Amino acid sequence: ADMPFPECGAMSEGYIGYHLQQAIGNELASRGMDKPVATIVTQTVVSKDDPAFQNPTKPVGAFYDKETADRIAAEKGYTMVEDAGRGYRQVVPSPKPFDIVEKASIKALVDAGHVVIAVGGGGIPVIREGSKLSGTPAVIDKDFASAKLAELVDADYLFILTAVDRVAVNYGKPGQRELKEITVEEAQGLCSQGHFAPGSMLPKVEAAMEFARSKKGRNAVIASLEKAPLAMIGESGTRIALG
Repeated sequence: ADMPFPECGAMSEGYIGYHLQQAIGNELASRGMDKPVATIVTQTVVSKDDPAFQNPTKPVGAFYDKETADRIAAEKGYTMVEDAGRGYRQVVPSPKPFDIVEKASIKALVDAGHVVIAVGGGGIPVIREGSKLSGTPAVIDKDFASAKLAELVDADYLFILTAVDRVAVNYGKPGQRELKEITVEEAQGLCSQGHFAPGSMLPKVEAAMEFARSKKGRNAVIASLEKAPLAMIGESGTRIALG
């Protein structure tokens, strides 16, 4: 039998969290820094009325040929789509996160000086009905979930670490230009002009805008993992803030 979606999320949060907390703990220890590191298995609240539930878009799991995909769709009621010429895959909803259940626990640990690994993979999608939570099959965008967590723990900075040093316009084209600092308004304009690819840079820029917009003085930085230390002192990365 297939493993239900929320359980898949919880399992991957747990095992990836273990690898991260061990690696970060080892690195801190090797530098003589005594700082506790912990992973919080995180539930992310989405709305059952989110339009995403009527329009699943996030491809997940294995690739199938058309015949097999049609059979699975008929048997299980899944939505199957053709993905980038590589075969057919199941698509699931990608609703917007609007709350994080463990925010108080995460904030308490952060305030106590712990390194906290949380909201892995966007978090486990749950729906709140009254005082009761229940898991729902969906995949939450990790950038939006991270922005929401940063907002809820009242962070000043959100760093989204990726594979490029800076956000660029005309990416991969002759007029390519890297951006150092842009306002939320400028970012919005570039998004609507179609400068960022929906599956890769667009959600990062949108999540950065959402965080920067949530309160004056909040900054979002999109930078490369390798140059994160430089991004922290403003020498790499793209900073997005309110104008």
